[in-house]
Amino acid sequence: MNLHFSTAQNKLIVFIILAGMLSLKSCTPKEISSPNIILFLVDDLGWQDTSVPFWKEKTALNERYHTPNMERLAAQGMKFTQAYATAVCSPTRISLMTGMNAARHRVTNWTLRKDQMKSSEKNHEKLQFPYWNVNGLTIDSTIDHAVYATPLPALLKNAGYHTIHVGKAHFGAIGTPCENPSNIGFDVNIAGHAAGAPGSYLGTKNFGNSGNNKNSPWSVPGLEKYHGQDIFLTEALTREAKLALDIPVQKKQPFFLYMSLYNVHVPIKPDNRFVEKYFKIGLDSTEAKYASMVESMDKSLGDLMDYIETNDLAKNTIVIFMSDNGGLSAQGRGGEKHTHNFPLSSGKGSIREGGIREPMLAKWPGITPPNTVNPNYLIIEDFFPTILEMAGVRDVVTLQHVDGQSFVSQLKNPERITQSRPLFWHYPNQWGPSGPGIGAYSAVRLGDWKLIYYHLDESFELFNIKNDIGENRNLADQEVEILLELANVLTNYLKSVDAQMPIHKSTNKPVAWPHEKALALKN
Repeated sequence: MNLHFSTAQNKLIVFIILAGMLSLKSCTPKEISSPNIILFLVDDLGWQDTSVPFWKEKTALNERYHTPNMERLAAQGMKFTQAYATAVCSPTRISLMTGMNAARHRVTNWTLRKDQMKSSEKNHEKLQFPYWNVNGLTIDSTIDHAVYATPLPALLKNAGYHTIHVGKAHFGAIGTPCENPSNIGFDVNIAGHAAGAPGSYLGTKNFGNSGNNKNSPWSVPGLEKYHGQDIFLTEALTREAKLALDIPVQKKQPFFLYMSLYNVHVPIKPDNRFVEKYFKIGLDSTEAKYASMVESMDKSLGDLMDYIETNDLAKNTIVIFMSDNGGLSAQGRGGEKHTHNFPLSSGKGSIREGGIREPMLAKWPGITPPNTVNPNYLIIEDFFPTILEMAGVRDVVTLQHVDGQSFVSQLKNPERITQSRPLFWHYPNQWGPSGPGIGAYSAVRLGDWKLIYYHLDESFELFNIKNDIGENRNLADQEVEILLELANVLTNYLKSVDAQMPIHKSTNKPVAWPHEKALALKN
């Protein structure tokens, strides 16, 4: 099911490059005592798209969705109520694979076509956007506009893990080595390629490989055995994941399964196994279909949990559940825009909480206390060092500077409060739709405070997230000293990673650094 490049010679070159990148000593496969790791990443799942409440109280949205297997995982492990990613998909996925913050790796928007920025960026009326790393991740240093880094699965593979990729990849642009997950260290690639959404979720539509869409970049590769069948994409991926797991299980080799669903990204389509109940409770057509996709995702999670239990692997298998960005709300959904993640503000594409706060669960048998809640914040680049520490992979030297910090200590002791470090977001880009928090921005979260700096008009929003989770009260005018402090923290970080900034077309000058604007406001 792997994708293949055009010549064997090119594949050999990629292999040599990858082999040369690894700094770990070669080793034989580890004994089965090394923990298996399942990273279950969902696409566009919002903080409230679940029957598991991640807030202080259960909401109407928690009552709407049916995710019994998320509830099951939460009961067995730990729930993180302040887990963050970026507001769109590729930056999150590159941070996950490299441990780098998006400001540093510069894959700040979603990738697809080689060397091409988005039309919304090229044609913006007032801002000239920087040429960001549009080609995504690379293992070939000769590829321009890409981040050259040592990827997580390559490190795990070199440490003896059997590495499996299932579903959405979205690591590298079309025509670059990293469009193929096999070239970043995955032993198995099932249905992963350059695109970040499926041509179709339906087997009857060949997952986009039929009719006028047959040669579309969105068509899902490698699932031909299901073409023409009445099967939802998520179910096909889950079946293939279990078949792929049989290989390391039989060999008694530890595995890393990156279960990266296309669900619940558009196009919103019904999973007919689940949709009827949502029509019966009165949801409109789009929202009923969306809810069925959420339940389809949850069924996949449950099937994998059943698999590890049936195969007597549960005591030695870590399961981590995460979403890549906030839930879609600015377009493509039923009902009122920007309300689908309430009480959080806005959604996907936004720097408001609805765009970056994610549902996260973790189960590490013997380590995480069951049915516990962890209120500490963390961010997606933290997964890189955490997973390596979980796997016992130490003394790693990577091509890239790793920004992420391991949260293993938090998994052991959820009462240990560690919110003294800042978290950063940087998006010198244009997503497309409009709405609260959507646009080019830089932001920092430190303790209970969150500062957002908008590039277009060089304005600020300052929120106390603990007291105002909905970001309804902008305190930028009242708390000037806090604003100035956070603007300095944000500016120092952006400068330290040589972050890209847009240019104002009217003046041909770059957007001012946050602290420069903050000082001007104070004076």
